[in-house]
Amino acid sequence: MGESKTVHSPLITYVSMLSLLTLCPPFVILLWYTMVHADGSVSQTWDYFKQHGFQGFKNTWPKPTAIAWKIIACFAVFEAVLQLFLPGKRVEGPISPAGNRPVYKANGLAAYAVTLITYLGLWWFGIFNPAIVYDHLGEIFSALIFGSFIFCIFLYIKGHLAPSSTDSGSSGNLIIDFYWGMELYPRIGKDFDIKVFTNCRFGMMSWAVLAVTYCIKQYEEYGRVADSMLVNTTLMLVYVTKFFWWEAGYWNTMDIAHDRAGFYICWGCLVWVPSVYTSPGMYLVNHPVNLGVQLAIYIFLAGIVCIYVNYDCDRQRQEFRRTNGKSLVWGKAPSKIEAFYHTTSGEKKSSLLLTSGWWGLSRHFHYVPEILAAFFWTLPALFSHCLPYFYVVFLTILLFDRAKRDDDRCRSKYGKYWKLYCNKVPYRIIPGIY
Repeated sequence: MGESKTVHSPLITYVSMLSLLTLCPPFVILLWYTMVHADGSVSQTWDYFKQHGFQGFKNTWPKPTAIAWKIIACFAVFEAVLQLFLPGKRVEGPISPAGNRPVYKANGLAAYAVTLITYLGLWWFGIFNPAIVYDHLGEIFSALIFGSFIFCIFLYIKGHLAPSSTDSGSSGNLIIDFYWGMELYPRIGKDFDIKVFTNCRFGMMSWAVLAVTYCIKQYEEYGRVADSMLVNTTLMLVYVTKFFWWEAGYWNTMDIAHDRAGFYICWGCLVWVPSVYTSPGMYLVNHPVNLGVQLAIYIFLAGIVCIYVNYDCDRQRQEFRRTNGKSLVWGKAPSKIEAFYHTTSGEKKSSLLLTSGWWGLSRHFHYVPEILAAFFWTLPALFSHCLPYFYVVFLTILLFDRAKRDDDRCRSKYGKYWKLYCNKVPYRIIPGIY
């Protein structure tokens, strides 16, 4: 199976799968319960469970209700229709290990605009009140936990019975196949790309939709939106807008081009993104912190700078690849290494590795502004409670792990050229430190 064997050893796969299966679903519910019903206080939640034990936990776990399923279904169908039918430029993805080149329709920005305009329009004209989504948030997360698990079983069966391309196959181990995935590019029919749907159109889109939901809920609750909520929501929306603006570039990243569509990535995008990534805003709904104009502007500007640098890192590399190393980097000709590698079918290919600009500072420098941006859109919550900062901590661990996995993959792909590259760019993420 190639890719799934090199991702992590079987032991780490078992441990991470067991922890994802046993710890993450209850954590999602605990996070929601603490933010919404326990004032964002971990100790308050802890005291409640100390008093009521396992029964208390069972009582706090909301049952997936008909309205929750209805909200999820309407959202999923709406996004699927936009993905299929909105016009978009034809974009080719990178050549896969088996030598395939996936083709996409880049209509993410249009789908994003239509989604937000529709959602705000439904609220404005009194057709649907987004506050309902917040009021049923626990049930929605509960339904997503179970629904996404069933969806991952469907992906596993599809990978066995009807794979979409030759970039698929079994490792011979059921757990590894289910966890890391059977297919690299699963599709329904010729045009509906499942990973683009789970990662971008459901996961990332729900982030923006929930950010707006929290804002509207606070407005309905208090008759105004606190400056802390405005800074948080605006920064998150700017970040998600940047994501959809650059979506075609995302299709070249590890998530799409190397990680197969299994429980690890699909469950994460369908459940973890809407619940954990939006959690600073979830906390702020009932905690309208007043920052004051000056502090609000400082935090906002710091966040914008980080999002811009994160975008510029990706843009720089994309431009470098698009022009085959002929674009200027920071006004100068780029410094680069030409690396050769073989596909699984034995074909010899070459890649250019950029070693100047942002990419000369460290091999994954773009993760630094990404983590800092998350910090700045959480900062409006200030420091009464630590739980709003969980996403920042999680993101840091996720990106450090991803940097290591990417380095391992490149080392085995490029061999001596990667060694040359590491000599030129010695730091993995933080220049001068790591």
